[in-house]
Amino acid sequence: MTNVRITPLTPVIGGEIEGIDLATPISDAEASFIRQALLDHHVVFFRNQDLNHDQHKAVGNLFGELVKVPFVESVPFHPEIFEIIKLPEECDVYNFGGNWHTDMTYMQEPALVSTLYGAEVPASGGDTMFASLEDAYSGLSSGMQQLLEGLTGVHTADRSYGRAGKFARDTIADEGMNVRPSEDAAKQIEHPVVRTHPETGRKALYVNPNFTFHFKDMSEDESKPLLDFLFKHITRDEFVCRFRWTSGSVVIWDNRCTMHRALNDYDGHRRVMRRVTVGGDQPRLI
Repeated sequence: MTNVRITPLTPVIGGEIEGIDLATPISDAEASFIRQALLDHHVVFFRNQDLNHDQHKAVGNLFGELVKVPFVESVPFHPEIFEIIKLPEECDVYNFGGNWHTDMTYMQEPALVSTLYGAEVPASGGDTMFASLEDAYSGLSSGMQQLLEGLTGVHTADRSYGRAGKFARDTIADEGMNVRPSEDAAKQIEHPVVRTHPETGRKALYVNPNFTFHFKDMSEDESKPLLDFLFKHITRDEFVCRFRWTSGSVVIWDNRCTMHRALNDYDGHRRVMRRVTVGGDQPRLI
């Protein structure tokens, strides 16, 4: 462990880890270092990794049991892995993950951790942004915090994966993927607007533009002004980091306290990412 170190990307979110080869069996000491780094920095980055599917899944298993992501076809023989693909001919269209979101908040037990591997990345562009929901919560006034702690958010995948959602139209990059719109996406799930991290005890905002439609017992129109304020607040510069992908990079993020967004500035180039997802628990405010 003498050569292992982490370099923060910003004062509040993101850290790049050096000195660990994720393709080899990860020692207990290395696993403990990675887990603590994720709690401290919310998202951690590795470069120059060479992972096959089983090695990628082993990285995800450091944090718990892997789950299949709904509505997206997995790679053959590996139901825990799916590929995010944008082809060179897919220009002037929305990219998968291109809106700020937290993974799978449309489920009663959303994703805990996601691990993304850069299999093929463009020479430039295609960066990913991450925002700290904990620091965004801490940056609110005490009055706003108190108001939000009494609210419940209603989440659904309908805008993305519903029968009339983004993936049911021809204005999204999905030619290289098998995304399956479904009536099941219309299901509405409730989560507290502020959740407590079960490992650190820190509070975080738990809303996102992709899946949070409105507050419980309020209409979308009534909810919109406050949600729009929160979405703008969360993505302020001081709460955000930006990662530039290189081939073989691995990113691990904690969905209990982050949002992320894939930038779409690489038209004409191929980008292939592989993701595994760790199942989580039901968000709670303690």
